[in-house]
Amino acid sequence: MNAEASKELAATAHITAIEATADRTGDTSELAFLTPAAAAALRLLADAIQRGTDHDIVVQALKDAGVHEAFANVLDASSTAVMNGVDDPYDFDERLEADNLGGAASQVRDALRWL
Repeated sequence: MNAEASKELAATAHITAIEATADRTGDTSELAFLTPAAAAALRLLADAIQRGTDHDIVVQALKDAGVHEAFANVLDASSTAVMNGVDDPYDFDERLEADNLGGAASQVRDALRWL
């Protein structure tokens, strides 16, 4: 998606700006504020579609922005963190959690691949 299409989407959806910052090296408690902002941004897009914005534009914008890859990367990183934090890599419960996170990441990637 080019810059002009992004501006068109933002104008149609009546979005003027979304800004957020997080300290990547220090206190991670700020991250708790990012997830509701991400969900709110997606809800704004859903609302825009319900009010008449062309859904093809929104879906293509999500694909072009790599939203599915970004979300899958969070799940993959979580899976890796689980496995890095276990004492016994063969512990069934820990491995199941890591496998489920990795599987969810794959499904998220596939979700937009089909569109």
